[in-house]
Amino acid sequence: MPSTTTSSSGPTTPASRIARARRRPASTRSRYMAEGYRGHHPDRSGVARRRYPPRVRRLLLLANPAASGFTGAAFREVRTALAEDWEVAAEWPDDAVDARRRAAAAAAGGVDAVAAMGGDGIVHHVANGLVGTDTALAIVPAGTTNVLARILGLPSRPAAAARRLARLPATPTPMLRVEAVGVDGERRIEYATFAAGVGYDADVVAAAERRPHAKLRLGGVHYATTAISKLLLDWRGRVPNLSVSCDGERVDALALLTQVYGPYTYFGKVALYLTPERHAGFASLAAGDLEVHRSAELFLRAILRRPVPERLGTRIWKDFAEIAIEAEPPAPYEADGEHLGMAVELRLSPVPEAIRILRDPVIPRGGGSRFGRGRGSRFLRRRTAS
Repeated sequence: MPSTTTSSSGPTTPASRIARARRRPASTRSRYMAEGYRGHHPDRSGVARRRYPPRVRRLLLLANPAASGFTGAAFREVRTALAEDWEVAAEWPDDAVDARRRAAAAAAGGVDAVAAMGGDGIVHHVANGLVGTDTALAIVPAGTTNVLARILGLPSRPAAAARRLARLPATPTPMLRVEAVGVDGERRIEYATFAAGVGYDADVVAAAERRPHAKLRLGGVHYATTAISKLLLDWRGRVPNLSVSCDGERVDALALLTQVYGPYTYFGKVALYLTPERHAGFASLAAGDLEVHRSAELFLRAILRRPVPERLGTRIWKDFAEIAIEAEPPAPYEADGEHLGMAVELRLSPVPEAIRILRDPVIPRGGGSRFGRGRGSRFLRRRTAS
């Protein structure tokens, strides 16, 4: 029961005090409101109830100033947009390890979300710091390819993506667990947000990263030219060095590509489909022959969503429980376009709800709103027989 006192004008309750305060002149009314009466609100029964303001959500913004799309002006716009709905703290990590450490510390401190501003690299490392926590990952794309942002249908402009984050729910999201044993015997665990590769694919990523200025200028074209040059100069004619086991089956391969979402891409708006149908779960493709003509046909079929015949020396698994790989000699491996080193053994396993991401619960059809099929791909579609 609310406290009630009696005065010369009758009984006094919090509701009656508010009513009398509103009848006073503005200068006097402002004093009463400043003293805290604004927090009371009578319901229909006349009982005054206190309205508490909603809790301000906290967000840590981790930015990579070396990202190709990063500018000081864009950073200020993003921070201003986020501050409309969040209590924002901004930090610039020194390197990938520091980004992961800061994200993990923020999760331990109860921060609601950690926003990664930059390319897929900082998104990967921030996500690895948040795996298994209640803190959500927020993505502000400002990189070269922004693969995960494309897949999830986020706006391509950093400020527009930042403004949208407050309206997106923290949705449980799958990741791929990559457990590797290095050449020195050290065991390492990484989580991939959209894809991982072993062998040829990882070698292409490492070569592309060695020329950051070309990556900055050319974007997806740089990855494409690097993939072609590595195939022609280093990988054609090689003998398979990967022993890949999955679902009781073993194959020899030179490359293994595993996707969390279908499609994904490093080539801008050109999407790669490991399966011709839109597959919502995990899928993996093992390639045992990288001769030029077979590799070219395999790449075209991945773009045009054509079935991949066994004559191309490939094997595809969908919705697998685990993939085990033995490499002799050791093979390079990568996750989300981040070269992770050389490994002699790897195990890949899906984790259905590894992380919470601020995104639409339903991923846009086709893997994102900006995977396009331009004139070139339509021309190839007409010229390529199924």
